[in-house]
Amino acid sequence: MKDSVPGRLSNGKDVCAIAVTFHPDPEFPTRLSRILRQVGALVIVDNGSGEAAVRMLRELTMDPSITLVLNLENFGIARALNIGIERAVTLGFTWVLLLDQDSSVDDDMVQVLIAAQAAFPDGDRMAVLGSGFRDVNKESREASPDARAEPWEEVKQVITSGSLIPLSAHAAIGPFREELFIDYVDIDYCLRARAKGFRVIKTRRPVMSHAIGAYSQHSWLGMNKWTTNHSPDRRYYIARNDTVMLHEYGNYVLGLWALKSFARCFRLCKRIALYEQMKTRKIIAVAEGWWDGIRGHMGPRA
Repeated sequence: MKDSVPGRLSNGKDVCAIAVTFHPDPEFPTRLSRILRQVGALVIVDNGSGEAAVRMLRELTMDPSITLVLNLENFGIARALNIGIERAVTLGFTWVLLLDQDSSVDDDMVQVLIAAQAAFPDGDRMAVLGSGFRDVNKESREASPDARAEPWEEVKQVITSGSLIPLSAHAAIGPFREELFIDYVDIDYCLRARAKGFRVIKTRRPVMSHAIGAYSQHSWLGMNKWTTNHSPDRRYYIARNDTVMLHEYGNYVLGLWALKSFARCFRLCKRIALYEQMKTRKIIAVAEGWWDGIRGHMGPRA
């Protein structure tokens, strides 16, 4: 697959979508069909789902544009993305679109992404073009886009799902960091990209619906508070990988990154204690994550 203009994307059929799955729900094929109409091929990388889910995924491969890679265990989001990108390269693509299994894309998502990257003046230095999204857990009123504004805006980081990546830039930035396993994989990638002189942008207009945890809002002493209700394992990875990011990119002196991380974890534990279920398990997971982050113990949680 080759772009009509080097470095520029003109057709969605030049894009290979990559979806990482882990026990996908029965509605996954329906969501997948909306992106499949917009791209040239789709690679599904499954991280050790059960038999029923694997049967469902195998049925999808009746479509010749879908490639399925079955991992026998959960290798984490970063390794699964790297596997998917390697397969896209083998298929001859030079652009990939990364997707989570629960993201629901708009019918014109790829068209909007193509328009945004075409309008971006520094295309050779674009590391990733993220998709603006609607958080399904929050009520939001989508503002009408300003016709005078550029369809893109520069940001520090974007989430993995909805990320359009030119593989020429990816080769310079390097693969996703597998030892992080899950959480902060996207943040680390964007930080490394910007450190190498690349730029991170996203669409101003939301082009998909996506959930960040299981968001819930609570009232305490007349103030509205929110929490994401992540599982204990996710709480572990968030605490650990946030600690690692502070250490490696925070520019703190005399070990103050560790204190900064401890303060963040302490505030998180207060929120868990006040508003979430499985309080003890989650607080223990946060503490373990912070300690492993301090010691640099990476990979999957024991």
